[in-house]
Amino acid sequence: MKHKEVAQRIAQAIGKDNLLGAAHCATRLRLVIKDTSKIDQVALDEDVDLKGTFEANGQYQIIVGPGDVNDVYAEFVKITGVGEADKDELKKMTTQGKKENLIMALIKVLSDIFVPLIPALVAGGLLMALNNVLTGVGLFGPKSVVEMFPGIKGAAEIINMMASAPFAFLPILIGISATKRFGGNPYLGAAAGMMMVMPSLVNGYGVAEAVATGTMPHWDLFGLQVAQAGYQGQVLPVIAVAWILATLEKFFHKKLANAIDFTFTPMLAIIITGFLTFIVVGPVLRVVSDAVTDGIVWLYATTGGIGSGIFGFFYSAIVLTGLHQSFPAIETTLLADMAKTGGSFIFPIAAMANVAQGAATFAIFFITKNKKQKALASSAGFSAMLGITEPAMFGVNLKLKFPFFIGLIAAGIASAVIGFLHVLAVSMGPAGVIGFIAIKPSSIPAFMLGIAISFIIAFTTTYFYGRKKMVEENITSAEEA
Repeated sequence: MKHKEVAQRIAQAIGKDNLLGAAHCATRLRLVIKDTSKIDQVALDEDVDLKGTFEANGQYQIIVGPGDVNDVYAEFVKITGVGEADKDELKKMTTQGKKENLIMALIKVLSDIFVPLIPALVAGGLLMALNNVLTGVGLFGPKSVVEMFPGIKGAAEIINMMASAPFAFLPILIGISATKRFGGNPYLGAAAGMMMVMPSLVNGYGVAEAVATGTMPHWDLFGLQVAQAGYQGQVLPVIAVAWILATLEKFFHKKLANAIDFTFTPMLAIIITGFLTFIVVGPVLRVVSDAVTDGIVWLYATTGGIGSGIFGFFYSAIVLTGLHQSFPAIETTLLADMAKTGGSFIFPIAAMANVAQGAATFAIFFITKNKKQKALASSAGFSAMLGITEPAMFGVNLKLKFPFFIGLIAAGIASAVIGFLHVLAVSMGPAGVIGFIAIKPSSIPAFMLGIAISFIIAFTTTYFYGRKKMVEENITSAEEA
């Protein structure tokens, strides 16, 4: 792809004077347009380098593809002179004077907090999976790899330590990201997170046992007994603490004179937040967080394959709405306490859905005679198999409609199968055919069975229905002639 030429063609089709703002995400150019009726839609649809276009949330979005979108955006900004913007700035342009949907606003906040953390969580999770492979009994023989090759025992222990670190100190990571999102100093957020996982506190994973056995130590605060409980693996309490911290920091910045602001604002924000954390916010939200986790685990255990099938059927439709951006927060909660949850059921189901959409797109590659659609189906199908479905869904499947709905059905069936087989992930990762690296080693065969079912059903059904549809259209055209 020649990025400058692609950017020039997009600019010509949109019109420089018709452009209000531009940003980009992982795969798409996001544009705010004055008048969409002035766009040369035919030129964009026929452009072999573009994967598709659609409108959502007041933005005109052009699917370029991962990697290429960064360079095309840079050239587009130079050509149009529109000036670089981020997604938040672009959103402000489209929502001025409009009442924001509270649910979507909450999802946006969660997405902004957790998306920057995903690389650290993926690294930790995949290292955990590697450790499970090395120490799991019965995977490659009657003994574990470590038992068969004692020389790598130390390496396995180091890997386990590295894998556990992001989850053991999760409040620090969330403290940094959430405080930054709420407009506070991220390093104060880190300090608040450190405060919540101090070694002198009872480890968060052992709080329930300490309470049950009556061994929980307390601080005596004017007769009030405050539990010395840590918050390892907790999510909701840390987000709330970060919001309080950022709010207090901004308040003191406004109220204190410049001479004392630098010295006393951080101290006052931390000390007030700290007392609120251990007296009120932490204990209350720990109960709420544990209840949410228990509820999710109960729902999965109760509904089993049926619930997984329903979720898998709707997953790709959920992606279209953007609601899936809240899933990293839920998955982080599940992965942070695997002793209770066993892992995440969301990731395996997402993989089934993505593979189904990719397989349906591949089927279109084999039956279409349109050169652009064939080229797009090839690249978009491959991307979907690796977990990036937007080019496949928006560029091919939704335009033709039937491949998308066949993909939903295939994903539902495959998800039901892995639900009945209790397939769980120990990490976030690429939700596609190579997603097995994030799955519990003992569940990898069942996961790959689900992938095969999803692919075969989506591909064969789309292929044969598509061929039948083409024959019917040809017969109709001949009769009309």
